[in-house]
Amino acid sequence: MNWMLRKSLLSVAGLALTGGAIAGPAVAAHATPPKADRFPTSSPRADQGDRDRHDRSDGRGDRSDRDRRDDRDRGRDDRRRERAVGIEYQAQPNFYYCGPAATRIALSAAGKHLSQDDLARKLGTTEAGTNSAEDVTRVLNELTGGGYRTTEIRESAASPEQVERLRADVVDALEAGDPVVANIKGSTVDTDGRAHSFPGGHYLTVVAYRDGGDVVRIADPADPVGEYWMTTERLAHWIAERGYSS
Repeated sequence: MNWMLRKSLLSVAGLALTGGAIAGPAVAAHATPPKADRFPTSSPRADQGDRDRHDRSDGRGDRSDRDRRDDRDRGRDDRRRERAVGIEYQAQPNFYYCGPAATRIALSAAGKHLSQDDLARKLGTTEAGTNSAEDVTRVLNELTGGGYRTTEIRESAASPEQVERLRADVVDALEAGDPVVANIKGSTVDTDGRAHSFPGGHYLTVVAYRDGGDVVRIADPADPVGEYWMTTERLAHWIAERGYSS
């Protein structure tokens, strides 16, 4: 049994701290689940802003290779400042279906709308939860034709290099139109200061980024609101001892 399997046997929603108050098991927190289609189907990009429209000369009336490279790189950076992928949101119907729900949210971006029961069977989900991010990666690749991989953060806290790796992976995946599914554990807060706590483990889906990938939007199948923004650094520490599919 590998370390991710051992760490993830209890990957169920557990107790959710919402706004600092204990909300009880996820199934109780979803007596009135969020509506589907919470996220836009369009994929807005950040305003590229004004660019220097004055050609700089290399002495021959033409722009230098370096100038053209600078503009090309600047344009690439502008295009990658912000990205949102259209998804269909679904809340998890019970306390242990976070894996199927988060996987379904990711698959909806590709126009695939399997039931959570079907995905639970493919993932091997039981009342003990979904074993690991590796199962999510396997099912995503099976249903999308491949391209997803599992990245592990084995330590109890993410290193700066692992934070940067997550940021780059999120940007690359969302630029390709593929949401990221993360297996997390423990407690953290979002950019609004709302607390989120899953001591037994949880799965959620990253569906957008802004600020060049420093902040991400999460579709959380156990959250009463359904979505929230979080810094990528906090998300990386939340993933620690688990992994993500991108």
